[in-house]
Amino acid sequence: MALVTNAHVSFMQTYTSLTVAGARISERRHEEIGMGTWGIGPFEDDTAADFADTLDETALDERENLIRSTLNRTVQAQDYLDFSEAVEAVAAAALIAAQCPDGEPVTTSFGPDEALPLLATDLRTLAAEALDRVLAEESELAELWDDTDDGPRWRQSISRLRGILDPRTKPQEDSLFEI
Repeated sequence: MALVTNAHVSFMQTYTSLTVAGARISERRHEEIGMGTWGIGPFEDDTAADFADTLDETALDERENLIRSTLNRTVQAQDYLDFSEAVEAVAAAALIAAQCPDGEPVTTSFGPDEALPLLATDLRTLAAEALDRVLAEESELAELWDDTDDGPRWRQSISRLRGILDPRTKPQEDSLFEI
């Protein structure tokens, strides 16, 4: 019979990998990014799902204001951008991008259930600026993703989203692997 100590259990728990929604994130990195993060998509996080729930609970004529204020808060952040604010900004940007000509609908069960009104087109620029802020150095979300193996894929997904919002800007091409 093998002796398993608390240190062994801790090591095994820390480095156990989990595969959820096609994304492999080590448990240790999963805890660092956020216990409720399971993938790189805009709604693959408990904070984003909570944002979607808040949108659903908001009156139809106030949903655009909620999205706008979320993006403004991110763009206007002077100091270090908090994880939750960044996650909500990415989710808001994805909802705006879904209404763009090349946008993809938000079909995840963790996104809003209630319909959104047709959003003002000026939100596209604001959402692109918010994504720039999310990708900047002073962003907790970017910092956490950059410390994972999926960091380049996450950055690429944000860049693609930004490219939909502002098609004049070529999305950043991060390689998914080194040659």
